[in-house]
Amino acid sequence: MRLSLLSAAALLLSACGFRLIGSEALSTPLKNVYIDMVMAYQAAEPPIETALRTKLTRRGAVVVPKAEQADTTLRLSEMEERRETLSIGADGKALEYRLVISVRYELLQGGLVLLPAKTLSVSRDYSFQLSQILQKELEEEQLRVYIQNELAELVLLRIEAGLAVLTAPPEPAQLVSPAH
Repeated sequence: MRLSLLSAAALLLSACGFRLIGSEALSTPLKNVYIDMVMAYQAAEPPIETALRTKLTRRGAVVVPKAEQADTTLRLSEMEERRETLSIGADGKALEYRLVISVRYELLQGGLVLLPAKTLSVSRDYSFQLSQILQKELEEEQLRVYIQNELAELVLLRIEAGLAVLTAPPEPAQLVSPAH
């Protein structure tokens, strides 16, 4: 009984076009891609680059180590982080912060701009207590990784949407009858 209900639910979900985010095949320009992370100083691979590499690979792309080997280059630049104070306690110390991370992305193919540069940003609020400073610093670092992972997902969604518009067949012209 349970198995038949589960099978029926799966059949209904697949029939209506339901898909998990990130489970469908990539557009052709993203099948063989190089990720170009433009940063002034970089000691380790930023979480957004790691997340993009993982998401692309999971969906069937080949992420190559050199731009010459790729059909397409996904360029990330102007990554900016800032922490804003949201509220201050009676003692003049911050109680809440907002962490904002933004990144600029563009898609290039053969030296030409396939999708023009756009900027995305994500922000999250968190509380801060001086008595728990080590825990709050760890929380902020985890939040930073989470936001960059979310930015990676948003970049891929925006690129897929942009590529869908580029590859969509033009709509046929509709005849308009003259007004009488």
